[in-house]
Amino acid sequence: MLKKILMGIGALVLLFVLFVVYSLFIATPKSPPNTAGFNQDGLEIQIAYSQPHKNGRLIFGEESEGALQPFGKYWRLGANAATEITVNQDVLFDGQPLKAGTYRMYAVPGETSFKVTLNSEAGVFLAVRDPDPALDLFSVETIVIMQTSVTEMFTINISEMKGGARVGFAWDTTRFSIPITVE
Repeated sequence: MLKKILMGIGALVLLFVLFVVYSLFIATPKSPPNTAGFNQDGLEIQIAYSQPHKNGRLIFGEESEGALQPFGKYWRLGANAATEITVNQDVLFDGQPLKAGTYRMYAVPGETSFKVTLNSEAGVFLAVRDPDPALDLFSVETIVIMQTSVTEMFTINISEMKGGARVGFAWDTTRFSIPITVE
């Protein structure tokens, strides 16, 4: 009996190892992970996210039109797992005080603005489910800028600005940004 139990446990361990090897080294995610980083004048910002592709789809729009990300619906600011932002010091996130640390960042798209929310529920394994709204720290509204050029792959970049950095988000013809300044 003990031999059968040990063989069963061994088979489970082998399956787990094969799954991990496949996931890390063989499978190529359709939305690859990426990071955006900034390090200037003592301010360090790191954003971990995944990059979905447009692939000819309607990205932002009405649900009735078949938009991938409908207006007014939760979006994790990327694909796969939750997007997380880490800051090394206390900052102002679009004017809102934010303590140094790591936070989950998500958005609710609108036609003319996006509501971006920071949530204290960070480091959750995969974090594919909606965040707990009771753990939201605050939300900011940011104006959407429509472009004539198309950004095929969702991209987050961080650039220098006076007193801090500007986090830019671009996908399809939609762009918006959020300033992060040192207090």
